[in-house]
Amino acid sequence: MSTKSHSPVLDSALANVPNKFRSRLITTYFDLKRNWVESRHEAAGLSAGKFCEVVLRLLQNTVHGTHADFGTKIENFADECRKLITASSTAGNESERVVLPRALVFLYTMRNKRGIGHVGGDVDANAIDIAAMAKTADWIVCELIRINHGMSIEEAQDIVDGISVRQLPTIWEVAGKKRVLKEGLKVRDQALLLLYSSQGSAVLVEDLCEWIEYSNFHKFKNVIIQELHKQRFLEFDRETDSVVLSPKGVEHVETNLI
Repeated sequence: MSTKSHSPVLDSALANVPNKFRSRLITTYFDLKRNWVESRHEAAGLSAGKFCEVVLRLLQNTVHGTHADFGTKIENFADECRKLITASSTAGNESERVVLPRALVFLYTMRNKRGIGHVGGDVDANAIDIAAMAKTADWIVCELIRINHGMSIEEAQDIVDGISVRQLPTIWEVAGKKRVLKEGLKVRDQALLLLYSSQGSAVLVEDLCEWIEYSNFHKFKNVIIQELHKQRFLEFDRETDSVVLSPKGVEHVETNLI
C-alpha cells in the first residue's frame, strides 16, 4: 500500500512508524479529509472508522508489542482502548497509553452513534459531526508526528501547522442543491466534480444542469453529457435521464480536479 501519491512530506514526518501502519494511516486519513471537504458525510464517517482501527493497531503494537491482525474484526473497540490505558507505565509513553486511546474512543463513538454506517442510527450525520471527526483526526496525526517524527522539531511543527489549516470544500450542499466552489472549471468538469460528490448514486441530468446553472438544458444534455458518455467518463441512462460517474471519470476528477 503506497502513500507517495498522498503526501511524501507526511510520509517522512511519520518515518519512525512501521510502514505497515504508516501507509494505512496516511491513506485512511486523507480519505477522511477528502470526504469531509467534499461534504460526503457518510463516506467520511466510514473513513474515520478505518482510520481509528489503524491507529489502534499501531498503539497496540507500541504498548503491548503485538496487535490485532489486519483483516480481523475488532470486537469491542472501547475495551481494546481501555487495555492500553491500563497498561504498565513502562510501556510506551503517556500519550500513547492514555491520551491517544481516549481520542480514538471519542472519534470511534462519533462514527458509530451518529447514523454512519448503520441503519436507524441515533442521529443523522451532519456537517458539524464530520468536522469534529476530521479535526480530531488532525490532532491524532499531529500527536503521532510529535512522538515519531523523523525530522527536526521545526520541520515537524510545519507539518502539524499545515495539517491544521482548514481546507475549502470544492462542493457545497445548500438547500437541497449542490454548488461547485472551485473557480475556473469548464461545464463538463463541473458536472464530473458534482457526480464525484455523489459517487455510487445516479443523478438526474436536470438536477445536474440546475446545480451548474447552465442556461441551455438541451445543449447540456445532448452535447455535453452525450460527449462525456462517449468518452466513458459517465454512463448516461436515456430511459431515466440520469447519469452515474464511471471509474474513468473518478480517475479524471482525482487526478485533475481535486
